[in-house]
Amino acid sequence: MSFQQGLSGLNAASKQLESIGNNVANANTVGFKQSQVSFADVYANSLTVVVGTQIGTGTKLNHVTQQFSQGNVTASNNPLDLAINGGGFFRMSNNGAITYGRNGQFQLDKSGYIVNPNGARLTGYAADTRGVLQTGSPKDILISNADLPPSATKDIKAVLNLDSRNAVPATTPFSMDDPTSFNSATSGTVYDSLGNSHVLQTYYVKSGVNTWNIYGAVDEVPLNFTPASAGPPAVPASQTPIGSLGFGPDGGLDAATQASMPFSTTIPLATGASTPLVIAMDYSSTTQFGALFNVNTLRPDGNTSGSLSGFSVGADGTITGRYTNGKSNTLGQVVLANFTNPNGLQPLGDNVWSESTASGGALIGTPSSGTLGALQSSAVEDSNVDLTAELVNMITAQRFYQANAQTIKTQDQAMQTLMNLR
Repeated sequence: MSFQQGLSGLNAASKQLESIGNNVANANTVGFKQSQVSFADVYANSLTVVVGTQIGTGTKLNHVTQQFSQGNVTASNNPLDLAINGGGFFRMSNNGAITYGRNGQFQLDKSGYIVNPNGARLTGYAADTRGVLQTGSPKDILISNADLPPSATKDIKAVLNLDSRNAVPATTPFSMDDPTSFNSATSGTVYDSLGNSHVLQTYYVKSGVNTWNIYGAVDEVPLNFTPASAGPPAVPASQTPIGSLGFGPDGGLDAATQASMPFSTTIPLATGASTPLVIAMDYSSTTQFGALFNVNTLRPDGNTSGSLSGFSVGADGTITGRYTNGKSNTLGQVVLANFTNPNGLQPLGDNVWSESTASGGALIGTPSSGTLGALQSSAVEDSNVDLTAELVNMITAQRFYQANAQTIKTQDQAMQTLMNLR
């Protein structure tokens, strides 16, 4: 008699219980993927056995397969916690050794790199100081704490309504100190190349039917100002417009004015910044209706310098920094990797895998592209272990173990009967 079948069944049941136990032990492990064992029957090779009469010699462990199904996504308080909703793996580098994982519990190290709990650095695309991503080969993602450099104002988008009911001012010439010499005024902030802010004041003076002149001043210093000449005959101080607007009967700019948009304004500076500051002013959407003066948009570009105050990660993996000057800038982008055969990955422990010949090469891409899932910031992916199912499987494996032990016991009793024959 053979005890081989029962013994192999005990071994198989033991392996199944080990797999279930490992799944249950990692039910709270972030990014863990449960395992499932598969078995195969075993037959002794023989050339003399008649087909149809051969009895198997038991079972064996055939394969342990990890189930890469999606785990639940749970919110967290760490903005660097990342969950993948869909396919793909985070790509990490530890001194050049590349590993892959689904555990998105990341943090910043002292050097500013994004690292996992074991110190491996998250990889992706770096960005230059202008926020332009350097795509190509993924690199360790470094969050730079450098200040956002200042940017000089180059353009102003102005959308106003000038009141067509206004009369030409009674006082001439224009003087920014005399409110009776202009109809309306507004102001906005512009920046020089060093990030110094300046107040650009604009004054609107009706010069005739459907025509207006625009005068300017920076930090209360008039633009295009010519002081009075000395000695007789004295020439009074004068200021020329920085631009003019003409309107058609429909209240929109006439063709000639539209063709001149935007007009250029030159601002002399004495702050040590690049001078003069040249700004293109676009009034192409300004109107002249029979309504009160109104500023709909006055949007200059440019900014002063700013310090990094925080950052966030978008669904496509883009890391966007927020600065104290109210601006934002791209700091980098997380990449994901996928494989033709994820089950071929070699598990290394610590919630990471390595590439193998069975898995195929890594297919690198950005989140939300192709078969790669989207990223969710301030969230983690839970283990995909179903505890209820595992407990039921445990009962089944226990019965399987007991049944195989019973076959060994039965064969032992049969052998004992033979031994007692007289």
